[in-house]
Parts: sequence; structure tokens; C-alpha cells
Amino acid sequence: MDHHTPSIACELEGVLLITRNLFPYFILVAFEAGGPVRPLLLLMLSPLLWLLDLMGFEELSLKIMIFVSMAGVNARDLKAVAKATLPRFYLQDINESSYRVFSGFEGKKYVVSSLPKIMIEPFLREFLDVDCVIGTELTSFKQWCLGFVASPGFVNAHHQKLKFLQEAIGVGVEIDLGLVGALRDHPLMLLCKELHVMQPDEKKKALERREYPKPLIFHDGRLIVHPTPLDLLVTVIWLPLGVILAIARILLGVLLPYKLGLMGSAATGLRIRAQLTKAQWAGGTLYVCSHRTLLDPVIISTVLQRKITAVTYSVSRFSELISPIPTVRLTRDRAKDGDTMRALLDSGDLVVCPEGTTCREPYLLRFSPLFAEITDEVTPVAIDVEGTMFYGTTVRGYKWLDSLFFLMNPSPGYQLVFLDKLSCQGRSSVDVANQVQRSIGLALGFECTNLTRRDKYRMLAGNDGVDTRV
Repeated sequence: MDHHTPSIACELEGVLLITRNLFPYFILVAFEAGGPVRPLLLLMLSPLLWLLDLMGFEELSLKIMIFVSMAGVNARDLKAVAKATLPRFYLQDINESSYRVFSGFEGKKYVVSSLPKIMIEPFLREFLDVDCVIGTELTSFKQWCLGFVASPGFVNAHHQKLKFLQEAIGVGVEIDLGLVGALRDHPLMLLCKELHVMQPDEKKKALERREYPKPLIFHDGRLIVHPTPLDLLVTVIWLPLGVILAIARILLGVLLPYKLGLMGSAATGLRIRAQLTKAQWAGGTLYVCSHRTLLDPVIISTVLQRKITAVTYSVSRFSELISPIPTVRLTRDRAKDGDTMRALLDSGDLVVCPEGTTCREPYLLRFSPLFAEITDEVTPVAIDVEGTMFYGTTVRGYKWLDSLFFLMNPSPGYQLVFLDKLSCQGRSSVDVANQVQRSIGLALGFECTNLTRRDKYRMLAGNDGVDTRV
């Protein structure tokens, strides 16, 4: 190893991240990897955890959070949450000033944290190009996390951790610059030529989305907000009412005529805003829309006040059962699917989502061109959604709960813009698909990408999205 290679080391919590409060991150791990009971237990323990932190027993508080959120959880699930769910929250918490110093350094990068290494390594390596992550190691048995901290314990301000840091970084290696949260007896002080201390009153501003080191296009998890104890308490209190409200919204959509259904949706807080012309009310149309939730075709049908058939791939049987509009499964066989869509369009209106999967962020995935091969003209529909508590999509979770989670939001919103019809004649299907994607992206202010459904599932779940829990 070249001992003269420039290098920088940085504390994670309170320096690279704005917050030193790690409770929300353990809540996310507990909920997404361990189920609903663990976050409830953490919520009940939050007064004790706060008291321990106040009294200076931060290590004991961390040990409790680690045990409650991870004991008995499969390491594969923990890694999946760290890769698919946590990066969004980390990015929203990055300290702009620290990040500029850290990212502007052209040498090797090290990050030191008391958080379990399994929780932070995927994010730090993928988004911040960190060379070495030094975090807390946990005990495990085969593939199961036991929830206990392994030797030498937490990497913090104690001198006895110096040897551990030296072994992780490399014996004899000197770090050119270290970023720490306070001028204290920190082991990094003995390894760094220069030390920069972040002052407590130093302005801490979160990094803006456009300045993210890499675009955040895909992520998973059900919770929208950063789950502080107060936010989690509000969510727990809302949950029973949210379930009742979601069921009521589903029943109104299934049982009421379209005009009354719109009024019923508005009465329950479901906001639907649409821009369209009278010409777009005509039948026999192929609607090509961006894909935000499973409810996209249902909302289009509600706005147009007539039944429209939707073609699907991996929608759950439960979702098909409660759907107020006809749904037809495609086979992923191009020839068969094309024939199916032509037959459906001959008998009425048809909705297709050519992205093949949902995307939460302001991006559009590549449009499959099959829709442009079955008709002479299409009507693009630009769709966006808004939720406050829960995401109505999932990769790792149960897809039959997707619509329920979206409708559990206190005041979910749908915005639709019906664009001018587009001719498919005399052009290749790929050109048409690209133009439709661009026109929808322009209407929404979204960025078009070449990423596909397969890319999404490979990034978030490590599979092609075929064998998923529905």
C-alpha cells in the first residue's frame, strides 16, 4: 500500500450527516426488515432512550436500538433495507458544507460511524465512493443477526479503539485530513495530519436534490417521512383510521357510479385534478400513461366517467378482485400481448403503462414501444401522485397492499394531464415511444431515462422482478 496516497476521514453522524439522532434510521430498519412490532417497541422505549442519551449513556442507548431492531432478523433483509430504503433518508440528511469538503478531496475516503456497518456501507460506497467504511460490527449466527455488538464495540472517542481504526485503515497509514464533530479525545486525532472540527453553531444545511452525488431514481420502503418519535406516534395513531378510510375509498370506487364516485372521493379527502378537452372524452382510444401507482388506470376511468380496460403484468389477484375496471394480464410474449391489446382496443378504450413498473421520483423509465404497433394514434396521459405518510408501491413488500397503503394517506392526490393525440403512422414504434415519453416528461417536469423495469428490480431486489411477493 502507498502510505503517501492522500486520504480523508470523516465522522458520519453529526458531521457528514446533519443529525446525531440515530433513532429514525433504526425505526426504518425495524419496520422494513423486522415488521410492525419492532418499531412500536422502539417507540415505547423512546423516552428511556432519550433519557440515556441525556445522561451520557449513548452506547447503551445504541445497543438497545440495535437489539430491538435487528435481533433475529435475516442479514439478507438488513442488507436489502440498507441498499433500497435507507439511501433516500441519508441523502436528505447530508450536511452540505461537510459534503463539499469530503467530496472535493481527490484521495482515499474513509468514514467512521457508530452505526452498524451493515446499515451504512451500501450507501457510502455507492453514493459517496467511500473506500473504507469503519462501523460497528454485529454478532451473527449463520445468516441471522443476533442483535449484539461484536468486539471491539463502538468506534467513538475512546483511545482503546485506536488499534481497531489502524487495522481497518492500514497500519502506518496517515490521513491527511479528518472531519470530526467536536474537539474531544477522538482516535482520529492520532491518525490525521490535520483535523477540522465542526462547530456546534456551524450552519448546517441539507444538500439539495440537484446536488446529490448520484441521482436517486429508485428506492423502496413504505414510509415517506423521516420517522422521528413524534412522526411515528402520529402514524401509529392514524393507522387504524387510515385502514378504515382506505376501505371506504375502495368501496366507494367499486359501488358508486362514476359521477358519485368522484364526489365520494372528494368527500374522503382523495384529491383528483385533471386537464382534458371534450375531444378526449370520445371512446375507442388507447391511453398511454406514466406509471405512479396501481390506481392509475382506475383514476383515468373515473375522470373520463366510463369503464376502460387496463392491461397488467404482475398485479396481485387481490388487486384484480377489487378493481372497479376490467384488467387483463399480459404474458410478456410480444406477439401474444400485441394480439391481446389489439382485440381489447377493438372493443373499447384501453390504458397501458409502457414503463412496465412504477417510479416514485421525478423520472420516467424507458417506454416499451409495443403500444405503438397496435394502433394509428395514441393519447398520452401525464400522471403524478402525492402522498404524505405512505408510498403506494413496493419492490420487496406485498404488492396486494400497495393500493391500500396509498389510500391510507390522509389526503392523497392525483394530477392528470391529457395531452394531444399523437399519430403512429409512418414512424417506427421506438420513435413513437420515445416521443410519448418526452412529451409526458415535459408536461410533468420529469427527466427521461433509459432505465427499465429490470434495472429497477436488479438495483433494489437483486432479481428481474418476476418472482415477487404479490
